[in-house]
Amino acid sequence: MTRFTTLLAALTLGAATAPALAQNDPIKLVNLLELSGPIASAGINYRDGVELAVKEINAAGGVLGRKFEVTTLDTQSNAAVSKALAQKAVDMGAFAVIGPTFSGAMVVSAAETRRAEIPNFTGAAAASITQQGNPYVIRTNTTQAASMPKLARYIKDGLKAQTVDIMYINSDFGKGGRDEFLKAAPTLGLKIGADISTDQGQVDFSSAVLKAKQSNGDVLFVYTNEEECARIARELRKQGYTKPVVGEATLISQKTIELAGDAANGMQGHVALTVDAPTPTMKAFDEKFMKEYKRKSDHNGIQGYSVPYIIKAVSEKIGKIDGKAFAAAVKDMPLYVKDYPGILIDTKFDKNGDPDRVSYIVEVKGGKQIVTATLPPIRPF
Repeated sequence: MTRFTTLLAALTLGAATAPALAQNDPIKLVNLLELSGPIASAGINYRDGVELAVKEINAAGGVLGRKFEVTTLDTQSNAAVSKALAQKAVDMGAFAVIGPTFSGAMVVSAAETRRAEIPNFTGAAAASITQQGNPYVIRTNTTQAASMPKLARYIKDGLKAQTVDIMYINSDFGKGGRDEFLKAAPTLGLKIGADISTDQGQVDFSSAVLKAKQSNGDVLFVYTNEEECARIARELRKQGYTKPVVGEATLISQKTIELAGDAANGMQGHVALTVDAPTPTMKAFDEKFMKEYKRKSDHNGIQGYSVPYIIKAVSEKIGKIDGKAFAAAVKDMPLYVKDYPGILIDTKFDKNGDPDRVSYIVEVKGGKQIVTATLPPIRPF
């Protein structure tokens, strides 16, 4: 055998064996999540959901014969750190990046994953995240553009309100939700009373609550992060505020309930996901999460748990592990619990990467979320 034919044989053998070796490579998931800083509770719950699902899927044989491998990086609830870690995730060869959940951080870090053409899941709610035409963003939370009209309608029809006072956090998340609510309210005949801005990490809410108490609004809409929501709840109780208090997932999350104690009772909110949803799959998830972590999951834990199962479902449907193909296929593909129980709730992502599915109105009673109404998807599928 000549040197040339020996080399050709070696190259041919390498070409033949490379795909087989590749099939044994792990599917790398990199969590870019808030494990410290003001919204650490969101990131920790999201991470724990991801890891629980990965543990289950790997034990059952993985996805198309390949196992998940998860690395978690702490963004510290900081946008600049998130951007740097997104580049690190790209360098690590991530199949998909999960996070951040902090809207301001997601806006900047998603630019890195977009350049690398890597699917990027997020629980961030700011409407702008999926309005920038990024084909690789998949949002597991309900966008503010979809949730705020539902909440406004409940305030108008369910609570019979005419005027709403707003208390929001001055961040991309808070301003985005406030702006979407302000768009929805007039179409329903709702008037806006006091419009109260607060800061991330704010401790004293006595002045903000006094403004709401002195306003003529029928309902107070609170849209801040969990820790701030709890402080607001305690201050509302302290000042004897008696009007309905409503919000989104952060207001009635398990973390807020834990921090606010009895002051959380009576608060109402619209949630995309809750472990108290009246379905067998969600009940089973609740029990598994409690067993694994000795605490109840919030909506972030549910989102995190669904991500590996979404990857599994779509990848098996298209027959390959391919990030670009996955990002294209997941849009407008109905995913049903009957086929993949791990996704927990029937879901369809639109062309922007936003999910459509049922959602819930809940009220906090006795320290627990009680589902009082189920709202249908915007576009049934």
